Amino acid sequence: MRNHLRTLRERQGWSQGELAERLDVSRQTVNALETGKYDPSLPLAFRIARLFACRIEDVFVPDGD
Repeated sequence: MRNHLRTLRERQGWSQGELAERLDVSRQTVNALETGKYDPSLPLAFRIARLFACRIEDVFVPDGD
């Protein structure tokens, strides 16, 4: 799964650590999400979308789309 998390984070001027704090996850989790090594749980995906005021599908793009 691809995602636009890094772009959204950088637009806000946040470091990975700052985003991690806002999401209540580790910085390593944010890094794994941004690099595609980890797919978020559904509750985490909703928190991410809510934080950036967008839809989940605006952040995460399934492979093949």
